[in-house]
Amino acid sequence: MKSNVTVISIAIALIVGFGAGFILRPVIAPARQTVATAEPVVAIPVETAPRATQYFAAHLDEARHVVAGCQSGSVRGAECDNAGQAVTEAEGRARFRKFMGN
Repeated sequence: MKSNVTVISIAIALIVGFGAGFILRPVIAPARQTVATAEPVVAIPVETAPRATQYFAAHLDEARHVVAGCQSGSVRGAECDNAGQAVTEAEGRARFRKFMGN
């Protein structure tokens, strides 16, 4: 009977100890403070939505510039597809007009 009481009291002491440790942890070990450094602040570019095909259709010179950048690897993303589609459609319309004699 005495060993059962000992085991139960040890279990209760452990539970109370762990519970107090979790509750008092912010008080015992406060969060680390950030250290100010003398490094310059680097501006991170904000991602903007890619320009649509309609924009590139209205600005064909810029679309051709973006397509050239995509082929060289300096431009990536959805703008490559949109600019390429606008240039292809414009060239197709120009070929059709030339074929029809307009």
